Amino acid sequence: MRHFTIDDFYYLLWALEWTVLLSLMAFVGGGLVGALLALFRISRWRALRIVATIYIQIAQGTPLLIQLFIWYFGLSLFGTKLSPFTAVGIAMTMYSSAFFAEIWRGSIEAIPKPQWEGAASLALTWLEQLRYVIVPQAIRLSLPSTVGFMVQVVKNTSLAAFVGFVELARAGQLVNNVTFEPLPVFGSVALLYFVVCFPLSVLSRRLERRFHGGGMQVISS
Repeated sequence: MRHFTIDDFYYLLWALEWTVLLSLMAFVGGGLVGALLALFRISRWRALRIVATIYIQIAQGTPLLIQLFIWYFGLSLFGTKLSPFTAVGIAMTMYSSAFFAEIWRGSIEAIPKPQWEGAASLALTWLEQLRYVIVPQAIRLSLPSTVGFMVQVVKNTSLAAFVGFVELARAGQLVNNVTFEPLPVFGSVALLYFVVCFPLSVLSRRLERRFHGGGMQVISS
């Protein structure tokens, strides 16, 4: 047994890089899939709406930890073994995409109907209406919620420890097993999570204050 040292803190910093990488993967991958799902949810084709709804209900209605276990342990029953990093990446992408889809769908549907009618009067196709008129306004409405959800994504990366992937939370466990000093170890882990999450929380609140009034003025003009 030894004391918690600066080298241990550097090890936590190294693990933080993987936490940030997993968060970015969930944001990029989940964002791309979520954008597609949002389009499916507002599609004129009923089949696409049903497919997107089922996907979202499953992803939102089951704990992220269970989804992670299915991808990591469940597939092994069928002879497919994913690495912890791959399993975590897929699970977090699926989970994040469902929430991003609903955030963005809600923002799109919040745009007043006259905006759609005005775009249609200009002989724009449905996709052109989305691209040039609806989506730019919806982005302003969705930014605070999108950034706010990123805080949850960062904290959810701690679940990767359950499949042995060494990110910040798992690194804290490993260091604590050696030092038996939980207060400085997990205090440092909490501090590093705070350093990442607090700026996102502040940014979300500022975006909400900035776009709440300005955004509504734009879409109602």
